[in-house]
Amino acid sequence: MDMGKYNAEGYFDPTAYAALKRIERERKKRSNYRPRVFICSPYENDDGLNASKAKEYCRFAISEGYSPYCPHLFFNQFLNDEDKKEQELGLRMGMIFLDCCSQVWVFGRTFTTGMKQEIDRAKRYSKPIRFFTTDCKEVDCGNT
Repeated sequence: MDMGKYNAEGYFDPTAYAALKRIERERKKRSNYRPRVFICSPYENDDGLNASKAKEYCRFAISEGYSPYCPHLFFNQFLNDEDKKEQELGLRMGMIFLDCCSQVWVFGRTFTTGMKQEIDRAKRYSKPIRFFTTDCKEVDCGNT
């Protein structure tokens, strides 16, 4: 955190400086803390590329200081995505992960049916939603 004892207008401001220093010290103490983030990305009709991209998004979340939860990478290890009942079960269990996360990160421009359901649930529970390109660049989607 870049800070000085002077505020943006150039006035000496020791109170703000002390408060910001205290916040920085506390953040460093809790450096092991990583907020959970739900990774919302396409998986339907996966040819291997979607799973590879999802892994990339998880690595990106880690590099940003978050702990990623990407249910479609996990549940597809033992659930059959071709079986409609198992696909629905995976989506429902993924929603449980979503409820435990502090944010939802949406990747890409094309939203699958499952992604739309995850975004709707995040909105219903007032979870912060951030949108990213497939290259992990954040984009502003307004009140989407």
